[in-house]
Amino acid sequence: MLRRIGLTNFKCFENLELPCAPLNLLCGLNGMGKSSVIQALLVLRQSFETGDLQEGRLVLGGTLTDLGAGSDVLFEDAGDEVVGFTLHSDQGHPAWVQRFGYSRGSDQLVAANPDIGVASAWREVAPFGGRLVYVQADRTGPRKSYPLSEVLARRGEFGRRGEYAWNYLNEHQDDSLPADDPRSGNGSTRRLRGAVDHWLQDVTPGAHLQLESVLAADAVLAGFTFDRPGDVASRRHRATNVGFGLSYVLPVVLALLSEPGTLCLIENPEAHLHPRGQTRLAELASRAAAAGVQVFAETHSDHFLDGVRLAVRDGLIAPDQTAIHYFERRDGRTTVTSPEIDADGFLPHWPDGFFDQRDDNLARLLGPRD
Repeated sequence: MLRRIGLTNFKCFENLELPCAPLNLLCGLNGMGKSSVIQALLVLRQSFETGDLQEGRLVLGGTLTDLGAGSDVLFEDAGDEVVGFTLHSDQGHPAWVQRFGYSRGSDQLVAANPDIGVASAWREVAPFGGRLVYVQADRTGPRKSYPLSEVLARRGEFGRRGEYAWNYLNEHQDDSLPADDPRSGNGSTRRLRGAVDHWLQDVTPGAHLQLESVLAADAVLAGFTFDRPGDVASRRHRATNVGFGLSYVLPVVLALLSEPGTLCLIENPEAHLHPRGQTRLAELASRAAAAGVQVFAETHSDHFLDGVRLAVRDGLIAPDQTAIHYFERRDGRTTVTSPEIDADGFLPHWPDGFFDQRDDNLARLLGPRD
């Protein structure tokens, strides 16, 4: 599990040292650098998978992320044209350090002394080896059917846009969580299909998954039924007839139900969800981190933040298993403030501009008219 990420001259960061925990929230206004942290991990992953990293090259445009050319990545006010990465783990490995010089002729980033073996201690752990799940902000919305891919399902992938989430669930629905897994509730939802259904109902009360594979068409038909307490159970509805929320959150739920050791990168998990659903999804993220999944969630939701605070207060995750990072610009530089949650779920230090819009709006509503 990552314990610290260091970035030098990478995009908006002149020098970033980011402490990491099992559950990490990346917060702040748009354009402050939150996504850049996730992109740094994705660039290392895709460069390692192609073998380019071992030869001293970064793959800036690949299957996980496309950052353009070297000039797009190099910090614009860099004193020396070198982009650096430093990773620390909690497994006692020596830090992984690599520097890439900017080549103006090729507009690429190349290491003069590449780590050909990518430090044997790191080869099997994320972001290099091991399982990495990335769910981007722009996800696949409701469809009448979704594509099947036996190869991707076997590799444990469901696409960065979640386009293969239904395919993954169709193939892995009988996988089981450990009996003592904090995400399995009372143990009755140990099967992946049941666990997904359980958390979808928690996020959107009464919702149940309906899926049917059509092998001849290489597709899975997706739908939902609803049976809220005290109401008549509904017939099956196509995913296209129940809005964006359920389709958007499915890959997020699947990611958060990954096996321990997974590195889980999620952009805007709260997208298209009611505030109640956002809060409950944060509980699942907290339980996932407590189960051994490392989560990086880029979020703009105070409801998601509150869900993590409640999880700490309820003892679902320890305060030191969480890290909150607030990104902002000062004097043309991106800075990061990291307020800490106490055992009661409170933040003794609340930085200026950090999720304070609700209070600002309330003050205006209660104040005199101009």
